Amino acid sequence: MRVPLSWLREYVDLPASETGRDVQAKLVSAGLEVETVERLGAGLTGPLVVGKVLTIEELTEFKKPIRFCTVDVGPANGTGEPQEIICGARNFAEGDKVVVALPGAVLPGDFRIAERKTYGCVSRGMICSGDELGMGDDGTHGIIVLPPEHEVGTDATALLELYDEVLDIAVTPDRGYCLSMRGVARETATAYGLPLRDPALLDVPAPNSYGHPVQVSDPIGCSRFTARTVVGLDPEARSPIWLRRRLQKAGMRPISLAVDVTNYVMLELGQPLHAYDRARLDGAIGVRRAEPGEKITTLDGTVRALDPADLVITDNRGPIGIAGVMGGANTEIADAETDPETGQVRGTTEVVIEAAHFDAISIARTARRHKLSSEASKRFERGVDPQAAAAAAQRTVDLLVLLAGGTAEAGVTEIIAPSAPRTVAMRADHPDRVAGVAYGRETVVRRLQEVGCDVYGQDELVVTVPSWRPDLNEPNDLAEEVIRLEGYENLPSTLPRPPAGRGLTERQRTHRRVGRALAGAGYVEALNYPFIGEQVLDQLDIPADDPSRAVVRLVNPLSDEEPALRTTLLPGLLAALRRNDGRGSHDLALFETGLVFRLPAEPGVAVRLPVDRRPTDAEIAGVDAVLPEQPRHAAVVLAGAREQAGWWGAGRPSDWADAVEAARTVAREAGAELVVRQGQYGPWHPGRCAELVVVVDGAERTAGHAGELHPRVVKALGLPARTCAMELDLDLVERASAGPVRAPRISTFPVATQDVALVVDAAVPAAEVERALREGAGELLESLRLFDTFTGEQIGEGRKSLAYALRFRAGDRTLTVDEASAARDAAVALAAERTGAVLRGA
Repeated sequence: MRVPLSWLREYVDLPASETGRDVQAKLVSAGLEVETVERLGAGLTGPLVVGKVLTIEELTEFKKPIRFCTVDVGPANGTGEPQEIICGARNFAEGDKVVVALPGAVLPGDFRIAERKTYGCVSRGMICSGDELGMGDDGTHGIIVLPPEHEVGTDATALLELYDEVLDIAVTPDRGYCLSMRGVARETATAYGLPLRDPALLDVPAPNSYGHPVQVSDPIGCSRFTARTVVGLDPEARSPIWLRRRLQKAGMRPISLAVDVTNYVMLELGQPLHAYDRARLDGAIGVRRAEPGEKITTLDGTVRALDPADLVITDNRGPIGIAGVMGGANTEIADAETDPETGQVRGTTEVVIEAAHFDAISIARTARRHKLSSEASKRFERGVDPQAAAAAAQRTVDLLVLLAGGTAEAGVTEIIAPSAPRTVAMRADHPDRVAGVAYGRETVVRRLQEVGCDVYGQDELVVTVPSWRPDLNEPNDLAEEVIRLEGYENLPSTLPRPPAGRGLTERQRTHRRVGRALAGAGYVEALNYPFIGEQVLDQLDIPADDPSRAVVRLVNPLSDEEPALRTTLLPGLLAALRRNDGRGSHDLALFETGLVFRLPAEPGVAVRLPVDRRPTDAEIAGVDAVLPEQPRHAAVVLAGAREQAGWWGAGRPSDWADAVEAARTVAREAGAELVVRQGQYGPWHPGRCAELVVVVDGAERTAGHAGELHPRVVKALGLPARTCAMELDLDLVERASAGPVRAPRISTFPVATQDVALVVDAAVPAAEVERALREGAGELLESLRLFDTFTGEQIGEGRKSLAYALRFRAGDRTLTVDEASAARDAAVALAAERTGAVLRGA
């Protein structure tokens, strides 16, 4: 919201010495986000006067059209003689009043005006456009042509209000009333302790049955509708300079008188309005939900398909506007135009003014659904004062009568859904308990009255909140008002005192170890937003009955394309991999550790925890019970080369085994034993997918999967060929750990190495052979590594050879050959018993 200081002073008698910076400091202290203070006219100095164009001579001997003008500037030039000026603009004629910068003037950008010879003539000044004076967008981008009533030689800086300060306020969702001069003026008056001249305090005629007919079919979506009619408007009437300038300073472009007046009143009172050309209306105005298949052409010329949840304004022909968002093109105010045959000026001469109050949630959803954010929808989304509708309609009528010569019809239509004032019960000391400051009842009552509340009671207060504050719904909201008006800077600073001896939890330590280990293995951490669209689960080939399909949907998502919380880390990681690959980084290894969200088996509604005391354990447990389950996962994705080629030899592309090794790395850091077996799941290639299993409480649990992604998934997501991935439930792996991870024991005694080659059926997983060897070798085994696999005629069809290197070491002695051999034989024996393994060559 852009707030011109000159306009603000109309409602609050600020001291003359107060600058925009001073007002900014006061409003910031009151809790408003005043981002900047813009000084209009900075660098602009006169003389800048009103002139009348006497003659125009077209100079045609140059490449572009040039005009040699004589302009009457009165006594402003010291001689009274016409001023000779060269100008290239074409949008003015002889007899027009224009703005003239005389020699010695300085325009914004340090553009100095002086007499100079150009195009064979001497130019003594400049005829100015709005852009050259820093006035902003007026929709013309040409020379300023003033109304004829302004006297020649008048100071144009005062006439055009070129000197001003504008406060740019970032209005937060709970301060919707500050999207108006009225709301900002109320905050300013409170901050300075000055009275407010409320522009909404107008004499409004009582409703009657003579107004334009209105039918509201949805009183929940539209709780109030006021209609007023003005006839006899001059179609050639234009917005006066003061009105156009205020709109420009507020960041809006002047369009036409009727539209400018409705925009002006919206900025002044915060109530969006709409003006209909009554000649284009067909019957009564209606308010209802859209019907299936209905369409409307909005004022921006776009044909929009309406949703049954959209609230629409209608007449006998159908929709004529999207309520609270944008009007329809078929009833817009017509621009004045001259009939070429009769010479008569045609245009809108009768308007019906709409001032309504619409449901905030309905308008917000409609605006988002149609990707159509307007000045009106921004205000309705944040809450508009329903009591201001009649006053806004009256203010619009008064301005149209004043500026366009119209006549207000006696008919006043007002439809109001029954409602009661909103009250909030609160203890008088509640703000004290929240802030930790003793304000006292008198201060609490005074501050609440300053924001417009009516307060009754002593220790137990009953507060009636004002109609323009829909955000005040509970005691904490009222406490916040007291605290901010008393000054956030006056709250005492206290440092928390955590109990000694508490460090990271075991879960946090595991999380950090896993991150360091993956980074050490060459992976780069990529943090992603936890939002997904459900269509990505289709692209990942997640089965329809998979628990990952039960997503938690957000009520108010940041993006309609990603309205749910993730159930897997892969969508974000794969999107990051695709983005980096598309930008030239083809050898990628990314990882992420983060939370995923599972829909609870029995969804419930969480209660709000108190802020004036510590919640009880039961209250916290109640909130936890209805929250989604949030396990922590670890995931990696790989593409391109895993090992680069160089003088040391050929490189190696990443493959499924690297993804499996990443899972083993995670399990080692968690101190858990990971069982790797062939699997088949969702996005992974059925022949190159490993199921990752851990043992928890004596039962095997699938903790995740690793391997190469299915070509269909790679194509659907636009990934590099042979992309690999791994995802693991880190919390489940941690539960499978044998306890805190201990540092490895270092022995000073030599190692004894024994190699074995075992022949097994081709269907036997190497992981089962390895697990049997580890268990059979006993405590003397330090490490075990598969270093070769072989298939061929020598060992028979359907068989494979697995060669392992076993390292034995004791912590207190040097092992003998017999001890190492015995441990090896025990390992082979158990492998033979469990997997049918036979020593190769035996």
